[in-house]
Amino acid sequence: MFAAVPLFPEQASTHAGRVDSLFFFIVAITAAVSLLVTVLIITFAVRYRRRPNNNYDPHIQGSMKLELFWTITPFFFFMVMFVWGARVYFAVAESPIDAMEVYVVGKQWMWKMQHQTGQREINVLHVPVGQAVKLTLTSEDVIHDFFVPDFRIKLDVLPGRYMHTWFQATKVGTYDLYCSQYCGTNHAGMIGKVVVMEKAQFDGWLSSQAEGSLALQGRKLFLKYQCITCHSADSQARAPVLEGLFGRMVALEDGKTVVANEDYIRESIYKPRAKIVFGWRPIMPSFEGQIDEQEMIELIAFIKALRPGETPVRNEESTPPAVDPTSEEVTRPKP
Repeated sequence: MFAAVPLFPEQASTHAGRVDSLFFFIVAITAAVSLLVTVLIITFAVRYRRRPNNNYDPHIQGSMKLELFWTITPFFFFMVMFVWGARVYFAVAESPIDAMEVYVVGKQWMWKMQHQTGQREINVLHVPVGQAVKLTLTSEDVIHDFFVPDFRIKLDVLPGRYMHTWFQATKVGTYDLYCSQYCGTNHAGMIGKVVVMEKAQFDGWLSSQAEGSLALQGRKLFLKYQCITCHSADSQARAPVLEGLFGRMVALEDGKTVVANEDYIRESIYKPRAKIVFGWRPIMPSFEGQIDEQEMIELIAFIKALRPGETPVRNEESTPPAVDPTSEEVTRPKP
């Protein structure tokens, strides 16, 4: 059973202290201003109330100094809040380069996690303490919200888009995970846990759960759906070369360019005519309804890891090779 979220959850991530400091500063300023306004209203209401023998209504002259004071002073505090909040936002939005990546899919009514090394979990996420963890999240159906109070991370998870956030746990333990966006009948049951482990313990857990990397699973799907028929990276190719594609600028038929990120790859698979690559004909069929979000994540992982010379050969079976072709130790020959 999950207990109610405490008023002041434990600080268990590097974000927690920064978020709490900003929150308490805003609360303190708001409370001080509210108290000041309340006291002034009561004081003026009593002191300047209408009396039986005083019906005189004087003409009040304005004060430039007073106007400047109550305009500039709030503006100063608002700018402090804005700059402070922006710094916290960008710190949460920009994950470290060496962060461990985990894909998360929200679905009525569960959280499905998948590690880069292939391990899959439902409603439980295992992570090492002291290691930055980048989450790439999407939804299979409606809007969900990934919320871990003790880490101070909360992010809407949208269907049809990839959202990103990250955290670095500072304490070993088990922390509650909630969906904080009403998502249907069993919304209250869409809860899970984040298990933070010592590094050695986490490595042991990874080894015991090994299923083959995400990229390797994506390679199987690449062959299963016959993507190699067109994306063959040879003289017979009828579609763009995917080797080294991820993160590159892609020139489009309409003269625009786009970054080949997760959203671009996803859109190209589900809606291939939305952004046609310059110099290629729009012959690719849509795979919407055939490839689910979990398979999409695996395909994207394969394309992200695909280096020059690693495109599978034509007519290759979808059975996995003896060694993961995306590992650092292996370099596949060009087809």
